[in-house]
Amino acid sequence: MYSIVELKGVKCGYRCGYCGNAGGKASYGMWSHTMTVQDYQDLIDRGWRRSGKYVYKPIMNKTCCPQYTIRCHALNFHPSKTHKKTLKKVNRFLSKGEMPVEKHDEGHEGEPMDSVHEEGVQPPPQDPLKIDHSEVQDISTSPDTDTTNSAAPTSPRDDAEKTTNVTPKPGKGADPNRPLCRKAKDLRKERRLQKEQQKQQEAVSSSVNPAPSKSASNQPKSLEGFITESLPSDPLHRLEVRLVPVSFEDPDFLASYEESAALYARYQMTVHGDAPYECGESQFKRFLCDSPLEAETAPDGPDVGYGSFHQQYWLDGTIVAVGVLDILPSCVSSVYLYYHPDFSSLSLGTYSALREIAFTRQLQQQSPKLSYYYLGFYVHSCPKMRYKGQYRPSDLLCPETYTWVPIERCIPRLDISAYSRLNENAQAGDARALKELSRVLVLHRRTVMPYAAYARKRKGSNDEKEVEQYASLVGQTCAERILLYRA
Repeated sequence: MYSIVELKGVKCGYRCGYCGNAGGKASYGMWSHTMTVQDYQDLIDRGWRRSGKYVYKPIMNKTCCPQYTIRCHALNFHPSKTHKKTLKKVNRFLSKGEMPVEKHDEGHEGEPMDSVHEEGVQPPPQDPLKIDHSEVQDISTSPDTDTTNSAAPTSPRDDAEKTTNVTPKPGKGADPNRPLCRKAKDLRKERRLQKEQQKQQEAVSSSVNPAPSKSASNQPKSLEGFITESLPSDPLHRLEVRLVPVSFEDPDFLASYEESAALYARYQMTVHGDAPYECGESQFKRFLCDSPLEAETAPDGPDVGYGSFHQQYWLDGTIVAVGVLDILPSCVSSVYLYYHPDFSSLSLGTYSALREIAFTRQLQQQSPKLSYYYLGFYVHSCPKMRYKGQYRPSDLLCPETYTWVPIERCIPRLDISAYSRLNENAQAGDARALKELSRVLVLHRRTVMPYAAYARKRKGSNDEKEVEQYASLVGQTCAERILLYRA
């Protein structure tokens, strides 16, 4: 199986959804007719990202708001205090129907993304997918779940919770029958001392009368534990999370398609202010249902297989949110999230991200190498996009060496400059840098051949610089596997 791409080239001088600069954005794009999950995994590990079938890579040293690929170590993830509050808030709603009165923080609605219908990038008129395998040149190349982001959209992830200011009722002063109020700091200090004393007593007791190991009880509560905490057997509201493959041949996907498309339109119009024609069924299909990824299964892969999926959140029989995901050999990659605006106060962006991390952990039990959760792009120069750095431990991708660097080491550099070579080793380079242009694979007249053979056939062809730029951006390994369509 081959991946097939068609170049769209550099796009400069268009509006940035992060800072609003009318002409500050720059990216390199290509149309992907079809793509294997391994090729896409290798591309996102070089800073690429997809919007429908359009695959693009920001030109980091030219764009006004550099976008760094970010991944979270799902297995080592521990929810922060804010994350725990969100999970408890959702569980209170499910168990008791308590809906928070505060509104969703609209400063954290999501990540602007290069969307095909907004950039004016149209699908190529020709279909190069038919390959005459008898004409392939002789070339040598490198070889249902319960667990579960603008002008241009991607995964909206709420990262802040607002508290409601309640005006205290007038009283009659302090109650003389109650103890005096104490500072919260003093209370915390006292609780810490009590815990230390309790530990010491337990240690003495266990040395005299050894008891079974309590290591498990001393472990902090897991993410999964917080997700299901405090939920009774008969909650007021029932939430079901369903994973459906993005395929018009799948009955579950088809059965929920119209409801899902209507939810997308409602979200876009309410949250992002889109006009109805900007978020109709055709835009929904092109952006969130058309995927170049070929569904695959592998002996050592997850039971659900690899490919593109919709993770649907059904509340009492109605879809209230949908997370669009790509399941790849090493990660779950978040593509987009849309939800019912009436439930924005539940911080569904944060909640769905936590569920997706838990889902990644579940898949890792079936496929050990699938251990990362990719959140898309981290944009340090845009304060409202920094929330993605709160899912830790996490790494950012160095834009020059394509190696991963812990985010704690990146932030001081990004505080100084929006664009930075994150790898501190000045001697390090791109391990998959282009070395042999002649070995780049092309698809010409339904025949697969190395670029050297294509260049001989097309004497006088002046596309060498274009092909070299493409190959340097995808790297030598991908350039020798992916077919570059040549008319």
